[in-house]
Amino acid sequence: MKTSIATVSLSGDLSDKLRAIAKAGFDGVEIFENDFLAFDESPREVGRMVRDFGLEISLFQPFRDFEGMPEPLRTRTFDRAERKFDLMQELGTDLVLVCSNVSPAALGGIDRAAADFRELGERAAKRGLRVGYEALAWGRHIHDHRDAWEIVRRADHPNIGLILDSFHTLSRKIEVNSIRSIPKEKIFIVQLADAPLIDMDLLYWSRHFRNMPGEGDLPVTEFTRAVAATGYDGYLSLEIFNDQFRGGNANAIAVDGYRSLIYLGDQVKRAEPDIRLPVPDMPPRVDVKGVAFVEFAASEEEAGELEALIRTFGFRKAARHRTKQVLVYRQGAVNLVINTEREGFASASYLVHGTSAYAFGLLVDDAAATADRARALGAEPFEQAVGPGELKVPAIRGVGGGLIYFLDDKSELAKIWEIEFEPVTDDAPAAPAGLTVIDHVAQTVKYDELLTWLLFYTSLLDTKKTPMVDIIDPAGIVRSQVVENDAGTLRLTLNGAENRNTLAGRFIAETFGSGVQHLAFATDDIFATAAALRANGFKSLPISPNYYDDVEARFGLDAELVERLKAENILYDRDDSGEFFQLYSPTYGEGFFFEIIERRGYRGYGAANAIFRIAALRKYLRPEGLPKD
Repeated sequence: MKTSIATVSLSGDLSDKLRAIAKAGFDGVEIFENDFLAFDESPREVGRMVRDFGLEISLFQPFRDFEGMPEPLRTRTFDRAERKFDLMQELGTDLVLVCSNVSPAALGGIDRAAADFRELGERAAKRGLRVGYEALAWGRHIHDHRDAWEIVRRADHPNIGLILDSFHTLSRKIEVNSIRSIPKEKIFIVQLADAPLIDMDLLYWSRHFRNMPGEGDLPVTEFTRAVAATGYDGYLSLEIFNDQFRGGNANAIAVDGYRSLIYLGDQVKRAEPDIRLPVPDMPPRVDVKGVAFVEFAASEEEAGELEALIRTFGFRKAARHRTKQVLVYRQGAVNLVINTEREGFASASYLVHGTSAYAFGLLVDDAAATADRARALGAEPFEQAVGPGELKVPAIRGVGGGLIYFLDDKSELAKIWEIEFEPVTDDAPAAPAGLTVIDHVAQTVKYDELLTWLLFYTSLLDTKKTPMVDIIDPAGIVRSQVVENDAGTLRLTLNGAENRNTLAGRFIAETFGSGVQHLAFATDDIFATAAALRANGFKSLPISPNYYDDVEARFGLDAELVERLKAENILYDRDDSGEFFQLYSPTYGEGFFFEIIERRGYRGYGAANAIFRIAALRKYLRPEGLPKD
C-alpha cells in the first residue's frame, strides 16, 4: 500500500508541508496548485525538493472546468491544459486531476465529455502524462463516480483514467459496491477523506469539515474495501480540507494522517481476507478488561494531602514498592498508585505539571501484542531503566505526554503487585466505601487535539466513539466525546477545551498541558457509599438547592428520593436505559477532582448535569497565578 497526502491538508508553506509529510512516513504527496503558486521556488526546484525528502509527486491538482465547454471556451481549456502539462513535466509528475465541470457555461452529455477527454488523452500521451477524472459531488452535470467512469470508458484512451474520492461518493450516499466492477488499471489514484455527519451544503461541508479516515462518521472502510476488491494497488491518498488542520501543527496532522491510513488498511485487510493488501502485519485491536491502576506523580508534601483525600474515599494503603518511593492504595478492584520518586519520568512529570494522574495501566488480553500494534500505528514507545527485581512493563506515550502501561493475565505481568511490591499494614485504615472499579477516566485536551486522541484510542483498542456532546460551562462550551467498549470495561471521556476560561481550559493552562482531570469510581449503592464517605470525613461538592427543585419537577421524582439526593449532594439523570447518580469531590490542586457514580442500566455520562457540577467546582478554584498555601 503506497500512501500519499495532499499539501492542502496541512498548514505552513510548501517546504514545511513536505518536511512534515516525509517525517510522518508517507511515500508520496499531491501538490495542490495554490501551494505551489504561493511558493517562490521554480517548479523544477520544487520537484527536486520533493525527491530530496524521499517522496514522489503522486498527483498535481486541480485542473478545473474542462469538459463540455462550448467554443471559444473549449479551445481555451485545451490551451490551459498544455500549460499545466508544461508545469507537470518541470515538477516531475505524470498525473493531473481534472475535476468535473461546475461552470454555468458547461454543456452536458456523456459523449461530448468523452470526446473532450479522448483528445486530452492524445495530447497527454505525447508527453508521457496521464489524466485522471474525478466527479465532484457538486459538479454541474457529473457528480457521481459511475457517470465519471462511463465518460472514461467511452473516451477509451490508455492515458485517461478515473480518480475516486471517498467524500464525493459517500456524501451523496452512492452505492460503493459499484466500484468493484471498475478495472483496476483504469483507477489512477484514490483519494480518501472522512467527515462528521452534518446536514449542510455539500461544497461548504467538503471545504471546511473533512477529516482523517476514522475521525468522522462516513463509511470510508466500506468504500476502501470496494476499491481493494478491484485489485487496485496504487496510492491511497488523503485530501483533507479542514479549517482546524490548516491552523494546526503540520507534523501532528501528518502523523494522524499516516496512522489513519495504516489503521484503514488493517481494517480492510481483516474484512476482506481474500484481498491481497500490502499493509504492515500487526495484532488485532485490543480488548481491554479494565483499568488496572492510575498513577499519580507528587512531591512528598503534596502526596500527604492526596493520601488524606483518597483515604476519605475508603482507600487503604496496601503495598509499597520494594525499591522506590511508590505506594499503592486499594479498594475493590481499584488501585491508586502514588509516586514520589525524585528521579525518573514521574519526577519530571511532577516538575512540569504538579501533582497529577500522569499514567494509567490497562489490563488487556496480551500486553506485548498491544505494544506491537501501538508501534505499528506510530505510537511512541516509552522505556526507562528497570531496576533489580522489576518487570519491563510495555508502555507508550499518551495524552499530554503521559503514559499508558499494558498488563495482562497470561505473562509474569500478572504478578506485578507481588513481584515489585510488598504488602503493608495500614496504621490508620479507613472504612471501605463500596467502590468497585474505575468507571471512567476523564482526559482534558486542547480542542485541536481531540480528533488526534479519538483516532489514537479507536485504532489501538477495540472501542468505538460516541457522538460529540457539548458540555456547557458558565464560561463557554467544551466539546466532549467518549471512547468506550461494548462491555463497559473501558470508558475514556475526552473533553476538548477551546476557551481557557472554562474549567477544562483552565486545567490545561494551569497544569501546562492536556491530561487526566478526573477519575470516576463505580459503586453499587450510591447512598450507602455517601454515608460511608461522610463517616470517613469526606466533604462532597455542594450542589445548589435550586437544582433539586428542578430535578423533582423534570423527572417526576418522589419527594423523599429528592431529599435524599439533596442531603448527599447527589446529581441525578435518567434516559431510556435507566437511572444515573453522581457524587463529586471539590477540586484538588489545579482543577483535578473525583467522581462516584452508580449506573442502573444508564449508558451515558450525565452531560445534562455538567453545567451544575462545573458551576459548583469553580467556587473551589484559587485565583489564577496565586501560589498554593
